[in-house]
Amino acid sequence: MPAPRTLPWPLVALFTAGYLAPYLLPTTVGRLGSGLPLTATQAGAIGSALLLSSATAGFLLASRVDRIGARTLARAGLALVVLGYGGAALAGVVPVVVAGAVLGGLGSGTVTAVAASGIAAQRDPHRVTTLGLLGVSALAGALYLAIPRLGPGHGSPLAAIALTALAVWPLTGRLSGPTTPARTAAVPHGRLPHLRAGLLLAAALTCWSLAQNSLWGVSGRIGLVQAHLTEVGVGAVFAVALGAGLLGVLGAGVLGSRLGRALPIGAGTALIAGCIALSASARDLSAFAAGEISWNLLYPVVLSYVLGLAASLDPRGRWAVLVGSASSLGTAAGPLAGSVLASGVGFPVMGDVLAAGLLLIAVPMTAVALRTGRRPLPVTDLPVVELPVETPALSAQRAYDTASPANS
Repeated sequence: MPAPRTLPWPLVALFTAGYLAPYLLPTTVGRLGSGLPLTATQAGAIGSALLLSSATAGFLLASRVDRIGARTLARAGLALVVLGYGGAALAGVVPVVVAGAVLGGLGSGTVTAVAASGIAAQRDPHRVTTLGLLGVSALAGALYLAIPRLGPGHGSPLAAIALTALAVWPLTGRLSGPTTPARTAAVPHGRLPHLRAGLLLAAALTCWSLAQNSLWGVSGRIGLVQAHLTEVGVGAVFAVALGAGLLGVLGAGVLGSRLGRALPIGAGTALIAGCIALSASARDLSAFAAGEISWNLLYPVVLSYVLGLAASLDPRGRWAVLVGSASSLGTAAGPLAGSVLASGVGFPVMGDVLAAGLLLIAVPMTAVALRTGRRPLPVTDLPVVELPVETPALSAQRAYDTASPANS
C-alpha cells in the first residue's frame, strides 16, 4: 500500500499570501480615500493599479517559474510584497503610496504565480486550491474584524499584507530550485497544451471576474443608499458573508471531484447571477443580506473549480497562472465598470445586466469543463516542494471608499 502524501503547505501559504491583497482591497481602498488627500475615484484607481500590476507579473512569469526556480521567485515576490506594501503603509505622501502599492502588486502576482504553478503539479490541484482559498478567506475574515480596532489610517491593511509575507518566508526553504534535468525530461517544454480551451477559459474568466466585482465594487453603496442600512449594518452583512465564503470553500473541498467540474461551474455561475440580481435590487436588510451572503457562499466554490480546471490543462502550471492573471484583469476593471453602470442605469438594472452577462459566460466555461473532462489529462507526480514522498471576494470592492469616509 503506498504511503499517504502530506499536503504541500508551502504552496497553500504562498497562495494565501498572494491572494490576500485582493481580498483586503475593499478596506485598503476605503482607507486610502479616508486617510490620504484622495477622492474616492483616485483611491479606487490605486487599487486597480495594484491588481493590474499583479496580473502583469502573472502573465510575465507564467512559463518561467520552472527555469528560475520556485524558491527564488517566491522569495523575490515576498520581498517585493514586504517592501512595497510595508513602505506604502509607513508613507504619508501619495506618490510614495502609489509606488508602494504597484510594487507590492508585482510581488503579490509573483507569489501567486509560484503557488499556481506548484499547485498544478499536484495529484489533486482542486484540493490544494480549496485549501488555499480557505486559508486566505479565514485570514481576510480575521483581519476585517481586527483592522477596525487598530485605529484609522491607510497603514493597517497594507501592513497586514506585508507581515503575512514575512510569516510565509521561512516556508520557502522547502520549495524547489531551478528546473532539474530529471524534471525537464518528465515535463516537456514547448507550446501550451489545450491552447483553444485555455484561451477560451482565460477570456471567459476575465469577464466572469469583471461581472462579479462590478457589483462587489458598489455593494456598500447599495446597502447604504438603496437598502437604507447604517455603516455598522453593512459591515455586519459583509462579515457574515465572509463567514459564508468559508463554508463555501469547505463545501467545495468535501465535494471534490464527485460532481465533476462542469456542473459546479455552470450551475454555480447561474446561481451567482441570481444572487447578483437580488443584491442589486435590494431595498431592505433581508434582501440585501440574502443576496450578499448567498453570493459569497457560492463565489469561492465556483472559483475553486475554475482554478482547478485551469491547473488540469497543463501540469507545468502555465494555464493556472495565465487564467489567474486573466481573472485579476477582470477584478481590476470591475469596480470602474460597476460605478459607470450604476451611475448610468441605476443599481437594479445594473444587476440585471451583470446577471445576464454571467449566464452567457457560463456557456463557454461549462463547455471547456465538459470537453477536457472527456479525456484523461496529463498529471505529473513530481513534487514542487521538497517534502517526503509520504507525503483555493473578491476582489476590488469599494464599498466604503465610495460611501463612507472610514472603511471600518
